Amino acid sequence: MTRPTRGRLARYGFAEDDGRARAADLLGPAGLGLWRPDVQEPTDERAGELLAALSRAADPDLALRQLHRLVEAERRTADQPAVLDALAADPGLRRRLVAVLGASAALGDHLVANPGQWVVLATDPDGLAPSADGRLDLAAAARLTPVAGPVSVLRQAYRLALLPIAAADLTGGRGLEQTMAALSGLADATLAAAYELAVDELPEGTPRPRLAVVAMGKCGGEELNYVSDVDVIFVAAADDDLSAATLVATRLIQVCGLVAWPVDAALRPEGSRGPLVRTLASHLAYYGRWARTWEFQALLKARPAAGDLDLAREWIEALAPLVWTAAERPEAVEDVRAMRRKIIDNIPPKEQEREIKRGPGGLRDIEFAVQLLQLVHGRGDESLRAPGTIPALRALVAGGYVGRADGEALLRGYRFLRGVEHRLQLQGLRRTHTVPTEPAALRWLAAALGHAATPGRSAVEEFRAEWVTHATEVRRLHAKLLYRPLLESVARVPAEGLRLTPEAARHRLEILGFADPAGALRHLQALTGGVSRTAAIQRTLLPVLLSEFADAPEPDRGLLSYRQVSDKLGSTPWYLRLLRDSGPVARRLARVLSSSRYAADLLAREPEALRLLAEDAELTPRGREVLGEGFTAAAARHADPVEAIRAVRALRRRELVRLACADVLSRAGSLAPTSARAEPDGRAALGLADVTAVGTALSDVADATLAAALRAARAAQPAPPGLRFALIGMGRLGGYESNYLSDADVLFVYNPPAGADERAAGAAAHAIAEELRRLLSAPAPDPPLGVDADLRPEGRQGPLVRSLAAYAQYYARWSKVWEAQALLRARFVCGDADLGAEFEAMIDPVRYPADGLTREQVVEIRRIKARVETERLPRGADPATHTKLGRGGLADVEWAVQLLQLRHAGRLPELRGTRTLDALAAARDAGVVEPEDAAEMAAGWTLAAQVRNALMLIRGRAGDQLPRHGVELAGVVRLLGRDDPGEFLDDYLRTGRRSRAAMERVLGV
Repeated sequence: MTRPTRGRLARYGFAEDDGRARAADLLGPAGLGLWRPDVQEPTDERAGELLAALSRAADPDLALRQLHRLVEAERRTADQPAVLDALAADPGLRRRLVAVLGASAALGDHLVANPGQWVVLATDPDGLAPSADGRLDLAAAARLTPVAGPVSVLRQAYRLALLPIAAADLTGGRGLEQTMAALSGLADATLAAAYELAVDELPEGTPRPRLAVVAMGKCGGEELNYVSDVDVIFVAAADDDLSAATLVATRLIQVCGLVAWPVDAALRPEGSRGPLVRTLASHLAYYGRWARTWEFQALLKARPAAGDLDLAREWIEALAPLVWTAAERPEAVEDVRAMRRKIIDNIPPKEQEREIKRGPGGLRDIEFAVQLLQLVHGRGDESLRAPGTIPALRALVAGGYVGRADGEALLRGYRFLRGVEHRLQLQGLRRTHTVPTEPAALRWLAAALGHAATPGRSAVEEFRAEWVTHATEVRRLHAKLLYRPLLESVARVPAEGLRLTPEAARHRLEILGFADPAGALRHLQALTGGVSRTAAIQRTLLPVLLSEFADAPEPDRGLLSYRQVSDKLGSTPWYLRLLRDSGPVARRLARVLSSSRYAADLLAREPEALRLLAEDAELTPRGREVLGEGFTAAAARHADPVEAIRAVRALRRRELVRLACADVLSRAGSLAPTSARAEPDGRAALGLADVTAVGTALSDVADATLAAALRAARAAQPAPPGLRFALIGMGRLGGYESNYLSDADVLFVYNPPAGADERAAGAAAHAIAEELRRLLSAPAPDPPLGVDADLRPEGRQGPLVRSLAAYAQYYARWSKVWEAQALLRARFVCGDADLGAEFEAMIDPVRYPADGLTREQVVEIRRIKARVETERLPRGADPATHTKLGRGGLADVEWAVQLLQLRHAGRLPELRGTRTLDALAAARDAGVVEPEDAAEMAAGWTLAAQVRNALMLIRGRAGDQLPRHGVELAGVVRLLGRDDPGEFLDDYLRTGRRSRAAMERVLGV
């Protein structure tokens, strides 16, 4: 009969263990009398119901053993045990008592030692479950137990109050928040009772002191667990109270240690080295002068608990201004992060992965993230000043400081981890936060948490999978929130700057230097008005953005641009989430919008491009091959050439946004992107702070645009089979020195197929060139790319397109020295690569004459240079600060370098290049220019090019004149990472003079 009996009982979840009494024995006639071994069935229907209840316990064997022990204890004190009859008659009691016995060996032991106390779990006469709110009933404790002495009675009362809380928790009668609140309420009641007991024990004649017991930590946040130190701070009203108050506090700690849990007062000023009790004034003096960031973080959870509650409230209110300005300390944000790292570092390595409280992905990750956000944002938003983690997190979500999905994930993780913590602690009523490794303990834990086996996976595996899921997500969100770069920015904003009431905002706008505070205020009201989540997030972002705008020469323009972008994107779900959560995006956007009209206009046309600001890799110029393939593929997806070019121009616009933003940010300190691209030879790529990198990147974009446009044009204009066609870059495009508003200077060259009609081939090539120009010049919201062929033979009077042979004939017979000079920058851009190479080979003897220049040719170049200076410099322009045609500027250096190339590149191949600075460096290395002159000209050209690009970024239109004062000069200085406009202007003039003098020596002027 034994084997079948065990098999039958196994259906109820009982397991056999040779080291314990068998379930059959405990349930059989000699035990509880609930099981008939002969028929392998419960003795009756009531026994069956009790067995079913036992089977649902976290550990049916434990529940059975404890119930058997409880019945035996009753039999020793009474003839007939009452608990079995009560369990049969009261389904609610049956569910609650069995749940407690199966989940907590410690509470089961307590009931066995006090067999009459199970009645506190019985259903009330009105049919309701017993109260589980944490209230102490000292009278009931004295009645139900034979103990004597106030401390013993208080201990019994504590356990009597704990039993219904545990039962409600285990049976689902109370959720996590209600359970934590009940445990915290029980702690408050215990502290209050211990306080009164300690006061009663004061020496006769001692006046009752005014002493407040302030709950801290989990108790203060009303999120206490079953077994934890209860953190408190003791506050006396005045010096006269200190002596008696210290006696009361000391005795309170002793009593609570005997009754329930240790009381920890280590969070007080100076910790365990400081006095146990301080006066209110002493606390204020300490926190005002000596307190560290973690101490203010701890004060977030301060709550009156016992003693003089009015004094506790006064203490909390007096410290509040210090708490809610603590985040403004320069080191505050990093202090909180460092403390979290320190906690993890102090966990023994073998326990780190099993720690649900302190370990990575544990409760501390959630608490630290929430508390840091409270410290930073709670200064201006009082709704965040909640002591508890869950209420604070909900307030952060409601206020838009944390995304809804992120907030829900953190709440789920918090509830899961606290549930695990509660079950672990309830089992033995001991303090633990470590998931066990023993298989039996893990099976119990999984069952206690409600996990059941599924096909292919055990209950333990189900628990582990859920644990890993929550811990991974918590760790990810912890890193996202705790290390959010916006936190430091918000923390630096004074608390009053976070409260954007109309008057406060107007005053702040005036202080920040807005030229039109009323207009700026209207923008702010439009952005932050109402109670929507969008408005709430904007209220979080704008104080930081306003500070960024204020650093720009024209704050009003930055705010206006930000409103325009927000108006277009404000309703999209990702926009404000990106600004709030994704790295330095918000501050980068503010920097770009307030510094560059060009970039702001591009973002207004394509606001979704601001996603590029989130990642440094997205602010790295794309390689030439990547651009070419992407642009050509975009054009190939459309049969209609107009649609093809529209797609190409959209890609070009995105690349211009990328380059302009990277250029603006390249000298913006911590906002500057780091280069993520490497050259083919393995060298790190130049950052966009190098003007040559800007020119190369812009030229690569132009090349890709022209290549894709040529493909579309050839598709739209059929040509004779075998017709070869190529574009030759000239001017700044050819020299890889394009700026943001450069036209593409080109030559169109073709080669007819063998035996084809020359006239028909020429007409077809002309149609292709015209179609390309038409497509790229069509009206569109994108920045235009003008295609300029004026450098062709005979200029505008000559044919737009020539064959390779016609070019060769012209350059051989009619070419002037200035045309040879222009050809120094000629390079193949797109089309037939072989034809491009043939063209370059054909012009090499022209631009690199073997015998150099004649004296007459040198004189001609000098004459043309002088004429350009005289005739092309705009009327009223300042020649000292004109970046292109001014003294020591771009034209001066380029003419000098090109003269060196014309004179010496025929015999010195190393001078043969289209880039100005590369050719200048080669001339220096070849000894045809003095190193000092080369350095002066390189400095002059570089600074002029940087200023010219900066002017275009600031104005959003072409311009070569650096003003000597005003906001544009200040904007240039800021973009170039300089400080003082006056010093910068002096440096520009000095550099220009030296560059001009070097140029004159090279030209022999």
